Amino acid sequence: MFIVQGEGRGHMTQSISIYNMLKKAGHRVSCVLIGINPHREIPDFVKQQIEAEIVAFECPGFVMDAKIKAVKLLPSVVKNIFRLGAFMNSLRSIHRKVKEHKPDLIINFYTPLAGLYNFLYRPSVPMVCIAHQYIYLHPEYEFPAGKVMDKIAIKVYTRFTSMGAVKRLALSFYPISDYKKLSVVGFPPLLRKEVIAQEIKDGGYLLVYLVNSGYSEEIINWHKKNPGVELHCFTDKKSLDGKYDDQLYFHQLNDKKFLQRMAQCRGLVSTAGFESVCEAMYMGKPVFMVPVQGNYEQYCNARDACKTGTGMYDDTFNIDRFLNYLPTHKQNPAQFRQWVNSAEEKIAEQLYSVGIASN
Repeated sequence: MFIVQGEGRGHMTQSISIYNMLKKAGHRVSCVLIGINPHREIPDFVKQQIEAEIVAFECPGFVMDAKIKAVKLLPSVVKNIFRLGAFMNSLRSIHRKVKEHKPDLIINFYTPLAGLYNFLYRPSVPMVCIAHQYIYLHPEYEFPAGKVMDKIAIKVYTRFTSMGAVKRLALSFYPISDYKKLSVVGFPPLLRKEVIAQEIKDGGYLLVYLVNSGYSEEIINWHKKNPGVELHCFTDKKSLDGKYDDQLYFHQLNDKKFLQRMAQCRGLVSTAGFESVCEAMYMGKPVFMVPVQGNYEQYCNARDACKTGTGMYDDTFNIDRFLNYLPTHKQNPAQFRQWVNSAEEKIAEQLYSVGIASN
């Protein structure tokens, strides 16, 4: 059984990768529980690619500012406190599904209620946690300087999501040793077969991924000053869909179309979500990362990814900097691809080590 964090696309695409690996090895995923904000829906690409019962439950989430650009931490905490009743219902829903399906293993993709469920209900089923964020629990991980309280908060929250877990698989841009004290295992990014199968070209345009639609205004303003640069932007803002002019195009979030565009772009301009950056790294595409304001995870991701030579970061969508950088970009994706391609063998090893029988 999977329990998946439904904010953003990263944890959901990782669950699809694990689903395909398990299915290939002869295992069955009987149920996928996805924690989402009540104002969001489970994306179609998840329903299309996972053949199992898929159930949504209400899960804690962030509050964004009026422009849908920055995370507002205090309002997020307050809002989630007032939703505690709904979250208790979600815990009971998770428990009902565990009793109904009787899984041999629960895999948690960074869902806080899964950690709380494991602590309160103490199921006999072992839980393995998978997410990039578990690297924050590793003593070798180098956090950016400053923001001490953010660092403490993210480590506490990450421990909370994985209470009682038998293993924590920490997805990483690069190989890192295991940390046995907290059962943290350095693990490759989980990229789907659709990423690996893409034919790589340079179509001359820039691909823009706006996980928060509020940033579209920045892109449009930059485009007006630089009308000669072709941009293809993916956003969930339904009022932005189609051709803005001859050089600027907006597309609704579509996973297949997004990967095809990435495979043929000159470079990716994006917020600093782990999954999209890894997809670009695998394709050898330079990345310009703009962390979502107030999102410490993305702040860390941007700085960590730049250590691998994947690109650059900034606080705003100052694409001029990225255009100046592109002629100097040098990155050989071969080593990263080798790391990613080892995931299937490693996942079998890790799951079998907790008692899931091999075929």
